[in-house]
Amino acid sequence: MESRTFQVLEFPKILGALSGFAVSEPGASACLEIRPFTSFAEVRRASELFEQAAAWVGESGFRMTPFPDMAAVFPHIRRETAVLDQDALFALRIVLDIARQARESLDAYEEREWGTLRETLFASGWPQKTVSGITRCLDGEGQIRDESSPDLLAVRQEIRAIHQRCTKRVKDFILQENLSQAMQDEYMTISSDRYVLPIKSNFKNKTKGIIHDYSQTGETCYFEPLFLVETNNRLQELKREEREEEYKILQYLTALVREEAEEVHEAYLGVVSIDVLMAKICLADRFDGRAIEIVEQGAPSLVKARHPLLALADDSVQAIDIALLEGQKAMIVSGGNAGGKTVCLKTVGLIGLMAFSGLPVPAREGSRLPFWTDVFVIMGDEQSLEENVSTFTAQIQYLRRVWDKVDGNSLFILDEFGAGTDPTQGAALAQAVIDSLVEKQATTFTATHFPALKAYAMAAESVRAASVLFDPSTKKPLFKLAYDQVGASIALDVAKEHGLPNEILTRAEKYLLLDGSDTSAVLDRLNAMAVKREEELDAIEQERRKIEKKRAGLEAKFEQERTRILKDVQARAQDVVKQWQADRIGRKEARKKLAQVRLKVEDLGGAKKKVPGFSFSDIVPGMKVSYLAWNKSGIVLEVNEKKQQAKVDIGGVAMWVKADNLGPASAAKKTASKGPKAAGVAPSDLVVEVDLRGNRADVAIAELERALDDALRKGAGKMEIVHGRGTGALRREVHDFLAHYPAVAKFSLANEDRGGDGMTEVTLK
Repeated sequence: MESRTFQVLEFPKILGALSGFAVSEPGASACLEIRPFTSFAEVRRASELFEQAAAWVGESGFRMTPFPDMAAVFPHIRRETAVLDQDALFALRIVLDIARQARESLDAYEEREWGTLRETLFASGWPQKTVSGITRCLDGEGQIRDESSPDLLAVRQEIRAIHQRCTKRVKDFILQENLSQAMQDEYMTISSDRYVLPIKSNFKNKTKGIIHDYSQTGETCYFEPLFLVETNNRLQELKREEREEEYKILQYLTALVREEAEEVHEAYLGVVSIDVLMAKICLADRFDGRAIEIVEQGAPSLVKARHPLLALADDSVQAIDIALLEGQKAMIVSGGNAGGKTVCLKTVGLIGLMAFSGLPVPAREGSRLPFWTDVFVIMGDEQSLEENVSTFTAQIQYLRRVWDKVDGNSLFILDEFGAGTDPTQGAALAQAVIDSLVEKQATTFTATHFPALKAYAMAAESVRAASVLFDPSTKKPLFKLAYDQVGASIALDVAKEHGLPNEILTRAEKYLLLDGSDTSAVLDRLNAMAVKREEELDAIEQERRKIEKKRAGLEAKFEQERTRILKDVQARAQDVVKQWQADRIGRKEARKKLAQVRLKVEDLGGAKKKVPGFSFSDIVPGMKVSYLAWNKSGIVLEVNEKKQQAKVDIGGVAMWVKADNLGPASAAKKTASKGPKAAGVAPSDLVVEVDLRGNRADVAIAELERALDDALRKGAGKMEIVHGRGTGALRREVHDFLAHYPAVAKFSLANEDRGGDGMTEVTLK
């Protein structure tokens, strides 16, 4: 893509704004080097990378801290004799610390599908030796630690010991020689790596010693007493040994970096990439931008798009929809001067460059652009006095130069093409150029004032006409587009707005009437109708958003209340069952309380819903049904035709439910014929319950036998016999009867939560 395109569409200004959000010099430099990708796969990957980075930063709250430029370090360490100094190693520690924090933050979201982000930032191995070595040898201020090597520790301990001895001896010397009046603020300082006394210059001859230097004012001299000479000589030897040990440590750390140079370099590049991604996220936040969809082929559609530079300068800049329909390859925008035609064209071109470079753009979700590998622009005053080239000639020369490069993957922007020559010939030439671009399948956006080109836009099937709108009363631009119509140029209104003398305007109006080509009245009416339509659409959109917002709020409130009531109802039902199972209430009282609970459930909206194609006649014992109020499935135990109710076991809770509140257990309607056993229902799905409490043993056994016969006729697979705890006599009689009944496979006491030794569960053969 030509650099001229970047300059005309002001792409470098976007990169400049982006670099301002970077926290480091290498990050800012990388932002300025961004260019559109050359392949569709790269563009899609860049979009995925931005979206994943935005999601990661949004969830983790990760923030970048400044880091130094390390680019020069890596070529330097390729030389075998090169040794990194403390500053370079400390800078490397800062970079690796940021890389480690980013890795740890990203690893915390291992379940998220952020593969593109992980591969881009941390695809290579981690330089563990380098990180461990630098962390062990350098402290938080970048100084070499004493513990870096035993020899360094010994040397520094001796240096500190010398300092303590010198401090004591100097104090004793000052008292002995009575030099307190001669001293400045401190007793002892260091000059040229030697311990000296800062004394007033007029006392320098009071005792013997060596003067090393004077202060800038000359009032203080730095004096080395003779008794410190030998100590200072020893100090110099120790300082030299300290430097040698420190150099050995630097050599060791440099060797580690050289050994893991590839991993260290990749970690540095990853940190720079994070800085660039964070800058992109900040840019998106600044103008409410996002990564839009890029497709290989298709019609461009930008929803509520704003010119990126204008959006950066002003949050309230007017957004417009820019779209071609399927099968259309060109758009011709007409309308008055200063109405936004050029801004519209630049918006398409600049958003395209940004999107193809992996940058967020100020457009709403649903926006889409085809991948243009080339963007060509003819815009503004192209003339050159130095080269003796007029505007029209410059346009033709540019068109000739790039024509062979134009194809179906190109975007061509033409702003007032042909305006620098005779209008009739210029319009004909512009129309021919657009025809040829359409034949090449290039996407074209054109702004024009030519009436012939406006008529062409309304007639050609592959071209879409658009007009910038003006306020009908004030003639001021609204910076909106109306499609499938053309607009008046309103040159006289613009001239009047900018103060052209009235006598000139009056004459111009007369000439226009004499010419007989004034169509402004018709176009003004079209403009007024389009403005009214846009206002109505805006009002409808605002009302729709209000209704959706209100509806969402009501639905959320209803669901919260419904969930709360259902939980309360379920808790009450379970409490009733537990009371019954614990023999604290009788069977009739339990049924009465469950009926009260059911009535409360039926008051909810969910319980009122009817299920088409499902009636009481469909319900038979043993079939699976859904209790709509709870949205849970259960099994029909009994059917009461008189009351139009069914007894349903829902998770161990048996309750009578009206047929209106039941539905099929699945979306597919389950058909079953009336009879002792529902078709397609396994015997184990039907459980028959019998309550023997309160009966004498002989009556209870007789009732149990009838219940067993009835269960076998129905094809039941299990029975639940409630006999109560009491003295245990009835339980023993029941168990003795079951042990000799031929249709019983096995039986056992129920779990404690279902009645314990007060109920026996039976499995039938």
